[in-house]
Amino acid sequence: MIQKVLFWGDSITDGGRLKGRENQWDLNHQIGHCYAYLISAGLGFQYPRRDFRFFDRGVSGFRVSDLYAHLHEDVLPLRPDCVSILIGVNDCLQKFREGVGGSPEWFAQTYRLVLKELKKQLPGVSLILCEPFSLPVGDIGEDYSRWRAILEPLQAALPKLAEETGAVFVPLQKPFEDACKLRPASYWIWDGIHPTVSGHALLAREWEKAALPLLLSQR
Repeated sequence: MIQKVLFWGDSITDGGRLKGRENQWDLNHQIGHCYAYLISAGLGFQYPRRDFRFFDRGVSGFRVSDLYAHLHEDVLPLRPDCVSILIGVNDCLQKFREGVGGSPEWFAQTYRLVLKELKKQLPGVSLILCEPFSLPVGDIGEDYSRWRAILEPLQAALPKLAEETGAVFVPLQKPFEDACKLRPASYWIWDGIHPTVSGHALLAREWEKAALPLLLSQR
């Protein structure tokens, strides 16, 4: 039985993947150089009889409102069995750098609308919600207390949204902070937001830890 797993979010998920119908022939570059690639490669190798089909629909610069706007274009036509979402840092960046953007309540409400629409249009779909994360590197690190004040309310919304919708929640902030006990923050995230290769491996490990039992339980 085919299991379609779709990764959705911003540049962390995009990973420089090729986009557009003209590039669909190039099967080597449909999933970007990111955690989604590592997960799809690892699970595809470990469970060839499961017939997983992985899709990457991350778009650099996306905020939660962009997910809602592009749901019918990017996700629904593929009819995925599972949708994994990682979103939030661009919502924070807009407020951090430009001083504008929605409130944490607006973020949570818009995210909730995305999840409700997914459940409505794709009955039986499984949802995986990944916590947005950061480390004190780059311009974010120069004013990290202000950045954290913007990010933390969005992080706090994720477990609640997961509970409301029966989704799997993937905590990521603490694993990245714990990893800094082994190597500096810049080893894991090069600009405060985007993981390095090692950071993507950490993300993939945490994702599999939280989400793999769900995938393997489905038939």
